[in-house]
Amino acid sequence: MKEPCVYIVASKRHGTLYTGVTANLPRRAFEHHEGLVKGFSAKYACKMLVWYELQETMIEAITREKLIKAGSRAKKIALSEAINPEWKDLYETLV
Repeated sequence: MKEPCVYIVASKRHGTLYTGVTANLPRRAFEHHEGLVKGFSAKYACKMLVWYELQETMIEAITREKLIKAGSRAKKIALSEAINPEWKDLYETLV
């Protein structure tokens, strides 16, 4: 079952942030967690799922991702801390 989702992974608390979109958050979070995603997130060890938001459609998820990516780092941190003030790895809640 596909669930469009936008998410943020981090290297550590207040570390490097990566914003992405997926139709399968548990699988994608696993890939980040295990360092299987090549590119930016692997280079900067963004493995902790710190925020996510389900969307109705993939188009909505992509639109939301673009808005978040266009925002400041401070806004991304505030978004994450609003639901995850302790910066826990939310991957554990998915499995």
